[in-house]
Amino acid sequence: MSIAEPPPLKTQPSKTQNPLGSAKGLNSGALGLIGNTVIGLSSVAPAYSLAATLGYVVLAVGDKAPSMFLVAFIPMLLTAFAYRELNRDTPDCGTSFTWGTKAFGPWIGWMAGWGLAVSAIIVLANTAEIAAIYLFEVLGLHAAAESLAAKVLLGCFFIAAMTYVSFRGILISERLQNVLIAVQFTVLIGVSVIALSKVFGGTAGPQAITPKLDWIIPTGISMSSAAQAIILCIFIYWGWDACLAVGEETKDSERTPGRAAVLTTVILVATYVLVGYAVQSFAGFGDTGIGLNNPENVDDVLTTLGGPVAGPVAASLLLLTVSISALSSTQTTILPTARGTLSMAVYEALPRKFSTVHPRYMTPGFGTLVMGASALLFYLVLSFASANALQDSVASLGLAVAFYYGITAYACVWYFRRTLLDSARNLFMRGIFPLLGALCMTWAFVQSAVDMLRPDYGFTAFGPFGGVFVLGVGMLVVGIPLMLLCFATGSRGFFRGRTLTADTEVKVPES
Repeated sequence: MSIAEPPPLKTQPSKTQNPLGSAKGLNSGALGLIGNTVIGLSSVAPAYSLAATLGYVVLAVGDKAPSMFLVAFIPMLLTAFAYRELNRDTPDCGTSFTWGTKAFGPWIGWMAGWGLAVSAIIVLANTAEIAAIYLFEVLGLHAAAESLAAKVLLGCFFIAAMTYVSFRGILISERLQNVLIAVQFTVLIGVSVIALSKVFGGTAGPQAITPKLDWIIPTGISMSSAAQAIILCIFIYWGWDACLAVGEETKDSERTPGRAAVLTTVILVATYVLVGYAVQSFAGFGDTGIGLNNPENVDDVLTTLGGPVAGPVAASLLLLTVSISALSSTQTTILPTARGTLSMAVYEALPRKFSTVHPRYMTPGFGTLVMGASALLFYLVLSFASANALQDSVASLGLAVAFYYGITAYACVWYFRRTLLDSARNLFMRGIFPLLGALCMTWAFVQSAVDMLRPDYGFTAFGPFGGVFVLGVGMLVVGIPLMLLCFATGSRGFFRGRTLTADTEVKVPES
């Protein structure tokens, strides 16, 4: 039977490899530790994430922005431990869906998978537009950067192009990302080092201030301000779990993806703290010029500093870097979501057409195309409905991320509950650390949702409710009728606990 057709299913032990590829027909062993880490870093899009959120973090907590990077890193690292432990037990590209189902049953597991899909759809629409706007700015086409038609046209092209790259295979994706991530980190670190050297050398200008140690100490911040900053920081870290989604295509799939996830988060926190210190110390906190309290800079304090730090060439490089970063994330965000839908279909939680794997490229072809089409539709609807709604959708993204990260961390504790006392390692790595990460994610979700209810939160409002809340919670709630539709139209075996339980081994297509 051709693997390109929706096949019947059987179970095999998780360590058994399908001769046609990985357990689900993917390109087994294509990635190593470096390639897997690059996929994770690219999915995060550090340059774009910083450009989009750093100003708002400063607006929320002032000079304590670097401390928020550290505070938000802690639950991310704790959650990464949960991902690593679950991946060692069940290296499945369904990640949160598979593990959530194994721990809590099909209904919660399905919603965890939906949380990942929602996050991807929202961010794809925004990264495509950001890539278009910044590319226009690099080329000096300022009118095009302000034109809705031009932005949408180029943004749609980027989504289509990156969907095609993802469709063509994991190796071409990795090679493209190797180049894009190298550009991002070279420019980010280079500009930060130049900025700090000018500050310490006294040539940064009168607005500059000397870096302070207490910038990394999270004191004197209200709970509401901290929650607002942390939910933003969750967004700038989000994406490292792509390492686990491509685990079935990675060498030593039980260990390498987990290591890559932890390594990715460590690299990110070091970079974010460095950039945060460089930006704050060079720009200062004035309300004019390049000052961080200037309302005109809040949308993008990063590229505003390019010219003052290192001249017009550096300014253009930063613009190009943000465009590249957004484009990079557009492609790597498609990868884990398409593989998530593949896993859901293999376990019969989605129509079996989603289990189709391209026989030549060894990618989830149908799921990849559906993911690209969904992002295009969401982008077009929000773009022509309201530019402010598109911006608010980014602000709401942290809710979906905290939602499925939290489910995954809780799933780790519950799934391994019977082995927690077998060793000190199990107690901490499978119990205490993931539980703390889950509680942090829960707090961030609840506190942020309460704040987002206010009609003055964000750029839009729906009656008495803030638009950010409506978009964030609304997109999650949409998953409930979709889940019921899947139950009603052929997925009853999954929802009745027949195809995926705590004891189910990896499902593979019959050859």
